[in-house]
Amino acid sequence: MGNDALSAETGTNPDVDFRAVQVSPEFQKLRRTHRSFVFPVLGACLVWYIVYVLLAGYAHDFMSTPVFGSINVAILLGLAQVVTTFAVTMWYVHFANKHFDPLAEQIRDEVESGVFGTDASVSAGSRAGVTG
Repeated sequence: MGNDALSAETGTNPDVDFRAVQVSPEFQKLRRTHRSFVFPVLGACLVWYIVYVLLAGYAHDFMSTPVFGSINVAILLGLAQVVTTFAVTMWYVHFANKHFDPLAEQIRDEVESGVFGTDASVSAGSRAGVTG
């Protein structure tokens, strides 16, 4: 029902050298791309959240400043936290679809076709410093 993942019954290649896949340039590029997106965004979100918590804990006068009606700065910043969560999620999905998925699909296709399970890829992995 909408899950395109392979099931255990489809017969994946059991002879895949996952260490060779892990040290492959394609996988390293995927990992580098993922980390270069996730870590800075995670850091920014954590700083934003910590600033909010510190303001709520130590800047009572500022946070209780009325903006309009009974809406104050604290409520607006709290709602901004929720909006930030949804915005970052949508940004991640867009970025993943555009950058991660093509790389992951290429790696998966090579693994499923047996490219990484061959002796050539194992020896290439050995040349890259992979042992046993």
